[in-house]
Amino acid sequence: MRLRCAVLDDFQNAAQASADWSAVEDRVEVVAFPDHVTDEALLADRLADFDIVVTLRERVAFPASLLDRLPRLKLLVASGMRNSVIDFAAAERNAVTVCGTASSSTPPVELTWALLLGLARRLVPENNALRDGGPWQSTVGADLHGRRLGLLGLGKIGSRVARVGLAFGMQVSAWSQNLSKERADEVGVELAASKEELLRSSDFVSVHLALSDRTRGLLGADELALLKPSAYLVNTSRAAIVDQDALCDALHAGRIAGAGVDVFDVEPLPLDHPLRTAPRLLATPHLGYVSQANYATYYGHAVEDIQAFLAGEPVRVLG
Repeated sequence: MRLRCAVLDDFQNAAQASADWSAVEDRVEVVAFPDHVTDEALLADRLADFDIVVTLRERVAFPASLLDRLPRLKLLVASGMRNSVIDFAAAERNAVTVCGTASSSTPPVELTWALLLGLARRLVPENNALRDGGPWQSTVGADLHGRRLGLLGLGKIGSRVARVGLAFGMQVSAWSQNLSKERADEVGVELAASKEELLRSSDFVSVHLALSDRTRGLLGADELALLKPSAYLVNTSRAAIVDQDALCDALHAGRIAGAGVDVFDVEPLPLDHPLRTAPRLLATPHLGYVSQANYATYYGHAVEDIQAFLAGEPVRVLG
């Protein structure tokens, strides 16, 4: 009898087209689910008959309470090599092997700039006006050249965002709690004296920090109030780093020029969520990692993970 593999949150029906699953099809039946289930009881029922689960990033949590209800589960594959929503101790206790995949930093870098440029040049309202018979030129775009880009975080993604900013002729500064002048000099950017100084001085602020106890709520109402009224904020990192209610208030009050957001406290975003109707907001449905090349890596490595597990030699084991 073949094992059963559930692929979660396959919104675009792309999982099976993004990789060659034929290497495991004789031993594994693959079932892709195009919808997202948030209720743990419903998710447990859905996954009760599956031996393998493939999940994207940190979209679905696997706490002990869920893993304890899945006695048939033996392999959990999560895209990326880091996951904060899987209870690894519970997985080990339930004899569930957890494996990861490689992941490219290129797609989130590119999306960051898509959002930033879209905000600066008011692409959405201008495109809508052109298509809907509205006014010919109704906005004046913000310049990038000579303006200051402030980066919260200068890691793998933040440093690549910085280099693009420098190519645009921007002044680029960065801050994080552990950022050194040596690292800033290596990338070719200025080290901001403090988070507050970076927020006050920047025309564009982009968030590139990992979510942790230290970064959760890093930008609240007080911090957003430090931004210039002409400043733009972009977050393609983690929603919880920026207080969502405070951001909504700032957008509605016009205290900042705009925001570009790809991540949300609840995903998919509920239809009645206030961010869906917030002014001055350019939002995308968590597309930071969604690209053809990244999907080919995610699902291609998922197939490899399954093959290796079936051979009794798991690879890319997380925990």
